[in-house]
Amino acid sequence: WGTYPPPQSWAPRPRVPRTSFLGARWPGPKPATGRAVPLAVLAGALGSAVFVPLGRVGIGWFLGWLTLTVAVLLAVRTKTAELPRADRLIRLGWAVAALALIAVPAVRNAWWLVTFCVLGALGCATLAIAGGRLVRSILFGLVATPFAALRGLPWVRRHVSASPEATTVRKVTVSVVATLVVLVVFGSLLASADAAFSEALGALVPEIDLGTVVGWLFLAAVGGLIAVAAVYTLAAPPDLSTVDREGERRLGVLEWAPAIAALTLLFAGFVVVQFTVLFGGQRHVQKVAGLSYAEYARSGFWQLLFVTLLTVAVLGGVGRWAGRERPVERVLLRVLLGLLSALSVVIVVSALSRMWTYQKVYSFTGERIFVMAFELLLGAVFLMILAAGVRWRGRWIPGTTVALAVAMLLGLAVLNPEDYAARRNTLRYEQTGKIDAWYLRALSADATPALTRLPDPVRRCTLSWIADDLDQRDPWYAWNLGRQRARQALDRVGPAAVGGPKDCRRADQFDLPKTRRPR
Repeated sequence: WGTYPPPQSWAPRPRVPRTSFLGARWPGPKPATGRAVPLAVLAGALGSAVFVPLGRVGIGWFLGWLTLTVAVLLAVRTKTAELPRADRLIRLGWAVAALALIAVPAVRNAWWLVTFCVLGALGCATLAIAGGRLVRSILFGLVATPFAALRGLPWVRRHVSASPEATTVRKVTVSVVATLVVLVVFGSLLASADAAFSEALGALVPEIDLGTVVGWLFLAAVGGLIAVAAVYTLAAPPDLSTVDREGERRLGVLEWAPAIAALTLLFAGFVVVQFTVLFGGQRHVQKVAGLSYAEYARSGFWQLLFVTLLTVAVLGGVGRWAGRERPVERVLLRVLLGLLSALSVVIVVSALSRMWTYQKVYSFTGERIFVMAFELLLGAVFLMILAAGVRWRGRWIPGTTVALAVAMLLGLAVLNPEDYAARRNTLRYEQTGKIDAWYLRALSADATPALTRLPDPVRRCTLSWIADDLDQRDPWYAWNLGRQRARQALDRVGPAAVGGPKDCRRADQFDLPKTRRPR
């Protein structure tokens, strides 16, 4: 009886493998052989190293990016055919937007505009590579694309090692390196032996030193990694269905409605005051606030800009997490968010009016024009939220917002903000005799044709810095339309129109007040 009932045989419970996100949603492409992928990476690296002028903006930025894009498309053309047609068209649209933005450095010279356009091109490239239509998937693409560049390196290396032409690839690599060494050594000797040959060679090839070589290696590494990320991700895109899943409705009416209602009343009071100021004009502002109309306009723009940014975040959070199962919840959510969006549009108009008034009195700048364009973009977002609230369909808003941001940057490139600011300041100088010469001389080559129409000594001051920058001739891959037009404008006015610091000190008599005068 001591052994009854008989002991049951113990068997271990089979372990259920835990599948990570990468294993389940982004396992990556299958191992493959062939020369298309390695050649695409090589073309991206060489295109970036050969064409992109690291120290200047120019047409080489577009040529390098175009080389990389064409190489990637040729390498993965069979894989992209497996994507749905709508997805292919959307990714192609983002790729075209990236090419349009990266072309801006060929026509504009303003550093801040070029910077935003290059960053925008990289953002559009991540959407073309990883996809994404909602906020989560768009942010995921921004992180996943650099990760894919590192994750795809072993995959690309296996293409080379497993290819039957691996020996040929190694021979070609050795041949390319040997050719470069021969050209560098003998080209340097021949250039030092003959001045005419040195000048002809310098027009095609930049001066080679340690810094140039390091710059080439850096650009080749960046271009190659971008190509690796593109071919690896496009060969097997991640499944973004879990990334873009619907958020859990965790907020009840008592949790979000009082705060949104209070914010709506606060915005309504602010809008009433704005209409009072609008109809009251400058005399009302001086009586109530003790400020001139321009000082009043300057005092609140940046606060209103942050208010609109925070309001977009609040609307997005409430729209995602607020419950809407009952009809009363849906009605209340639609009314409060609709009122808040409508009032936010009025606040955007007020902010734009303030900045426009301030620039008319003080000075127009390219940066202020950019901020106004960004505020206008936020106003468009509020209008889209109003339209989406009619039928509770707002999944199109994130992608449309990015597309409008691209249109904003391209519109600024067409406007040429620094040239526009220079022309407006020149017109005001003719009317009032006041101008900010110290700011205008810090403008890029884009504003030079407008600055040449100023009288001395303001003209001599404003042209002093840009003339020094344009003394250095650009190689063909650094050609830029803004600098080309600036050189032509300087040739028309002659070297006598270019001054220095003494002229800027003489131009101080025409300067605008920088501080508020005491009452």
